[in-house]
Amino acid sequence: MTIVKIKKQGRSIKSVESIGHTGYAAEGEDIVCAALSSVIQTALLGLLQVAGINIKFDRDDEDGYLKFELPDILSAEQAHDADVILTTMYMGIADLSESYSDYIKLEVK
Repeated sequence: MTIVKIKKQGRSIKSVESIGHTGYAAEGEDIVCAALSSVIQTALLGLLQVAGINIKFDRDDEDGYLKFELPDILSAEQAHDADVILTTMYMGIADLSESYSDYIKLEVK
């Protein structure tokens, strides 16, 4: 099971942590894990390359681990872009976790 932990500050997402593989299917054939990974990694790429936010992240592909956190100081434009990107990511994760609740656990704090 993959556990996705999202921490919010007010209405905005501040950090995302994804832990583990979903176990839906064998490695290389797990479409649920691939879909979840794609949603989260695309959000990180959007923050880095589209919004231009310097995000520090930790990643371990072997263990299925990815964590990133927004910096404390963002311009108004960066904060807006981050909200759009991360809200869209959240909607994708929520949809996947609803459809595959035996394989994805979403925690929001």
